[in-house]
Parts: sequence; structure tokens; C-alpha cells
Amino acid sequence: MGNRLSGKVAVVTGGNRGIGRAIAERLADEEAMVAVGDLLGGPSPSLSSVERLTFKSLDVTKEASVREFIDEVLQQFGSIDVLVNNAGIILHKSIDEQTVEDWDRLMAVNLRGPFLMAKYVAPEMRRAGSGTIVNIGSVEGFMVNPWHTAYAAAKAGVHGLTLGLAVDLGPDGVRCNTVCPGWIETDLNRAYVELHPDRSLVERELAQVHPVGRIGSPNEIANAVLWLASDESSFVSGEMIAVDGARTKKISLPSILDEEYRASLQRLSTRSKPAL
Repeated sequence: MGNRLSGKVAVVTGGNRGIGRAIAERLADEEAMVAVGDLLGGPSPSLSSVERLTFKSLDVTKEASVREFIDEVLQQFGSIDVLVNNAGIILHKSIDEQTVEDWDRLMAVNLRGPFLMAKYVAPEMRRAGSGTIVNIGSVEGFMVNPWHTAYAAAKAGVHGLTLGLAVDLGPDGVRCNTVCPGWIETDLNRAYVELHPDRSLVERELAQVHPVGRIGSPNEIANAVLWLASDESSFVSGEMIAVDGARTKKISLPSILDEEYRASLQRLSTRSKPAL
């Protein structure tokens, strides 16, 4: 589709499905050589750009696994220009239901993982005098859904890690930013919606919490990552960029007032149409 990353080597963790899969494919479409690190191995049969994707086993929670993965990528490609920390898990439990093991596992994947990947990639980027790290955070680093204390805490930690890396690595020519998705149409989210007895109602209400009137797609997250990975964002670092259809910008209202507001907008829209 383009050549914005021609000659670049990119690493995407958790890149075998969902948002990570879309990111890996999008970077490959722009002529990057992409090393996908995933517990699932790979490749997924639905990946389209297989010729530019290399799949390697990776457990981001284990320092030895991260070190071995990075060594293999460097041995094969000689450099790492882009790191996308996408691997993550979620936990739906109230604080009193969470176990210490639940908490530690979620923190290990969602926060220790990006730390370890940055720790072992940063020296290579520093030596090259350039590089870009893109973390996948969440709007839940700013606002929180019920039963997501551990997830929100981890994602807020990712946002803090982004700030620290941007400040510490900036003098070496390395940028770091975070993309914060809203509700995205992934297999995981779709399965969650399908648990509800009235799926169509859930889908309508999910669309309504985003002022643009719909939920997002993995490709829209991938496009944001591509921009941050490319030279087009060369003066952007230390930012948490929400890709959420303005969800985090809308002040919530009681449902009855929200409905009346939308109805009034509809009436105004109808009145403003020219007569035929």
C-alpha cells in the first residue's frame, strides 16, 4: 500500500490476532519487515501479508524469553527500528475477588512486558541513534470500567512508562508514544458482547457512548500506530493519543437527559434542512 517504513524492522508483541494482527499487517503493508512475538507462535491463517512477517515464540513476562527473542530478531535482521508493545490481557473482577496471583499475572503481561521489551530494545536503538516505541495503552488509563481496577492500574502504568522512556531516550534519538484505543471490534470484545442476552441493544449503546456514533476497528488503531512509527510524527514523543471516537471527551449524562439531548439535535437538524 505504501513505503513509509521501507527498510525498517518492526517488532510487534501479541501480533497474532486482534489489534496486534492489524498492526503487524499494516506495518508490513508499508514495507517494514515485521517480527511478531506471541505466545501462540504463528502465523494465524488469516494473516494476509505473510511474506513480510516473521513469527517467533515470545513470553513478554519472562526476561529470558524477551532476551532470546530480541537476540533472534537482531541476528536475522540486524536492527530494530520500531517496537510496538501490544501484548496484553484483561481481568473482570472486583477488588475483593481478585487474587494476588490475578494481580501479578495481569501486571506481568501488561506492564512488566513493555518494560522488558523496551529494556532490551533501547540499547540497539540508542546505538543506531534513532527508533520509535509505540505502546498500546487504553482509555482505561484515564477512565475506568467497573471491575477493572487491575487493568486500569496497569494501563496507567504503561502511560507513565511512556513518559519516562520519552524523556530518558529522547536525547538518543528515540521517541516513545502510546495509543489508547476506545471500544474496538475484536474477537475478544465480540465474544464479551455475545454473552449478553440482547446483543443488538448492547451494540447500539456501545456505539452511543462514542460521539462519532460507532465503535472502532483494529485497522484504525493500526493506522495510528503506523503514523507514530513513521517519520511523519518525527516531533511527537511522550504522548498518550486516544483513538476512541471522542469517548473520553464526552461528559456523561443520565440516560434520560442524554436521550433528550440527542432528540433536540435531531429536531434542529431537521429544521435546518432547506425546503425542496
